Amino acid sequence: MTAIIGLTGGIGSGKTTVANFFKELGVPVYIADDAGKEVMQSQTILSEIKAAFGEEIVEKGILNRQKLAAIVFADQEKLQQLNAIVHPAVANHFKLWLSNHQQFPFIIYESAILFESKGNEKCNKIITVTAPLSVKLQRVMTRDTATEEQVLLRMKSQWSDDQRVAKSDFVIENIDLEKTKSQVVKILKIL
Repeated sequence: MTAIIGLTGGIGSGKTTVANFFKELGVPVYIADDAGKEVMQSQTILSEIKAAFGEEIVEKGILNRQKLAAIVFADQEKLQQLNAIVHPAVANHFKLWLSNHQQFPFIIYESAILFESKGNEKCNKIITVTAPLSVKLQRVMTRDTATEEQVLLRMKSQWSDDQRVAKSDFVIENIDLEKTKSQVVKILKIL
């Protein structure tokens, strides 16, 4: 049976960079956030989101993710409401994806909220990616053209690095790309 290796880390930690290193080394990688974006465009999920958050969240048939983010990251209950709509759809999407990758000894399941969504319960091992707060802030502010306040608000809705690290089998500190890649190679040899 294919082992599921969870890959997580806070916003701006560099999970995508680490996931891409695994991909380059031939390991199939499932990105839960990308799957979430994909399922949120399905008419069924889109209509559930509209019903829960109002018509103005959808413009010309397309979800306005920035408006939705402004609502859910400012209100924990709204975030839980969105997760209750999206997570089951992503879980089904993942099951289908996994069934198409059974020939591999293991796959990487990347999720920013692996522990918060209880995704860790389906994982055989867990890798957490960390980086100093200042580095994470800078990465996200640059990537998303967001303010420090917006990024900190999003960070507040996630577990801390300390919480994740305490429940992980491996930790990758992602500051220097070469060192990060060598940590990935080392973990791959262990797996």
